[in-house]
Amino acid sequence: MPSATVPFPTIRRERTLAAPPHAVYRAWLDPQLVRRWLAPGGPAPVRAEIDERVGGRYRVHQPRPDVPVDGFEAELLELVPDERIVLRWGFTGSGREEGPHFDSLLTVTLHPAPGGGTRLVLLHEHLGALAEALPEAASQAAGGWDALLDRLAAAVAA
Repeated sequence: MPSATVPFPTIRRERTLAAPPHAVYRAWLDPQLVRRWLAPGGPAPVRAEIDERVGGRYRVHQPRPDVPVDGFEAELLELVPDERIVLRWGFTGSGREEGPHFDSLLTVTLHPAPGGGTRLVLLHEHLGALAEALPEAASQAAGGWDALLDRLAAAVAA
């Protein structure tokens, strides 16, 4: 009998960013901008490949042999310009396509904020497969999003 996936809480983060929704939306989809903020960390250069269309691939990878998860392989499921991005999100290791992907669902919703900024709501759901296989990595996911959203805020404010 297969084991049931470990339940894992949804990660929800909200931030107000000092940039309009269009700039924040582009920061998620422009590979040059993504390289500036969406990376697991470390000194290695970040590779970002984004096929900006529903069904397109979304890849961010930063080779780091010291960690079990060093990138993301995703599929764009929904794109509503300047409002919403939904991805089938997969955490990957250095094997990328050969290794497990630990699929989850990532939804980023953007709302205009007073003063011309953006209210970003990030929901990261269905993290049970990651929690089952790599409990330490799953336990760090919320803090990882906090750090990445700080970097996003700096990138769109520049």
